[in-house]
Amino acid sequence: MEKQHLYTQTHTPPAPRCARLSRSDDVRPRAPGLSVRAQLGTRRWARWAGAAMAAVFDLDLETEEGSEGEGEPELSPADACPLAELRAAGLEPVGHYEEVELTESSVNPGPERIGPHCFELLRVLGKGNYGKVFQVRKVQGSNLGKIYAMKVLRKAKIVRNAKDTAHTRAERNILESVKHPFIVELAYAFQTGGKLYLILECLSGGELFTHLEREGIFLEDTACFYLSEITLALGHLHSQGIIYRDLKPENIMLSSQGHIKLTDFGLCKESIHEGAVTHTFCGTIEYMAPEILVRSGHNRAVDWWSLGALMYDMLTGSPPFTAENRKKTMDKIIRGKLELPPYLTPDARDLVKKFLKRNPNQRIGGGPGDAADVQRHPFFRHVNWDDLLARRVDPPFRPSLQSEEDVSQFDSHFTKQTPVDSPDDTTLSESANQAFLGFTYVAPSVLDSIKEAFSFQPKLRSPRRLNSSPRTPVSPLKFSPFEGFRPSPGPQELVEPPLPPLLPPPPPPPPSSTAPLPIRPPSGTKKSKRGRGRPGR
Repeated sequence: MEKQHLYTQTHTPPAPRCARLSRSDDVRPRAPGLSVRAQLGTRRWARWAGAAMAAVFDLDLETEEGSEGEGEPELSPADACPLAELRAAGLEPVGHYEEVELTESSVNPGPERIGPHCFELLRVLGKGNYGKVFQVRKVQGSNLGKIYAMKVLRKAKIVRNAKDTAHTRAERNILESVKHPFIVELAYAFQTGGKLYLILECLSGGELFTHLEREGIFLEDTACFYLSEITLALGHLHSQGIIYRDLKPENIMLSSQGHIKLTDFGLCKESIHEGAVTHTFCGTIEYMAPEILVRSGHNRAVDWWSLGALMYDMLTGSPPFTAENRKKTMDKIIRGKLELPPYLTPDARDLVKKFLKRNPNQRIGGGPGDAADVQRHPFFRHVNWDDLLARRVDPPFRPSLQSEEDVSQFDSHFTKQTPVDSPDDTTLSESANQAFLGFTYVAPSVLDSIKEAFSFQPKLRSPRRLNSSPRTPVSPLKFSPFEGFRPSPGPQELVEPPLPPLLPPPPPPPPSSTAPLPIRPPSGTKKSKRGRGRPGR
């Protein structure tokens, strides 16, 4: 009977109830050689541990009828914290432990509530007609201290034009649904009364445009590396029925390691599978396929034309067809002769020619094989595609960064500006706000990190110089009012994790922020002078 008293409590514990959570499940007696499990017996030990967990999670425990242990005293929620009783019996937990108050919020925090107040502004990375792109740091909730790029769009300017609303819809939907090593990752999307926010991974290597402008041209090996990663990204988009339609150096970012990431998905077209075509006139003129210009209907083959124009740009210093104005540039794309410099290798010349076939059915990648046909071309014969996809191939250029806050690879015209997110004082009508229903999103990877932290177990364009860019962007002209944001397929609530033998300590509470979007100058930023102008511009 004395043993029974050691593991059942008849008094009411004081409130609030606390548990001492050990990092180790090793609970040893002061007398060597005698464990708690040995004193209780396996069955009774399991029932005691189950009652402790039931008290924390407010669960009802059921016992099979006629099971072993009948007649044993029932364990109440008070038994969840028998530390004093254990010590009275000569038992002492060993290892490091701390006292933690168990509350509903600390045990089951629920979905993260995300908003502008969760981020601290660091730098301006870019600016457009509809908003800005900031470098920010997460200061509340999960992923504390992580650096992101925050794209802020003004609703009032977007809803004025149906094509701009479609641009925003497409970008948000595709960023949610597409996950690939060479495509930028969306972490959060949320909105306030007057603004839309996209929280993206921060790609501190800057634009490929900046590096191409600095170098003038790339060596073939360098171009081959970037073209290979882009090919895998385009192939993945096509496999999901998505045409990219705006491939150019300004929309290709580099990670801190030097790998590419496609960004800016506002001109994408979804649900275009084998045999389907679309007629929207959109893109950037110098990289647009002729079938878009003549409006004969186009499919995913337009992306391979754009990749050919980009390849030509990398190897020669300018796109293949340029002129002093937009009309003449379009005429050259439709009817002009392709001229190749003599220094290109035979494989490079052959691939450029096959990319820039005006008949999309004859264009490499334009058939059912899509990206696989491109990958088999001799220009890529030295590429190990499995290693490339796993990012085991060293990039030809790795940005020189002093810290994760370093913005030296971005245009100093923007990064020198004071980062300010202007007050959100615009109020849209209820009908106007209907266009943004379902915009809010939290990435499944973020939800997983929240669960791990609390589990109990051992056309805003991409940031670039909009005014000085030689490109001529063209926006889509079609929009269906019936298209909307797809509801997020990811988990909307946190599911209770399985219960382990003992409770480890939860993480410390995040610091609170009283002022929304505080401004703090980053440290360790390296400044660099970049070359201006490129051959052929």
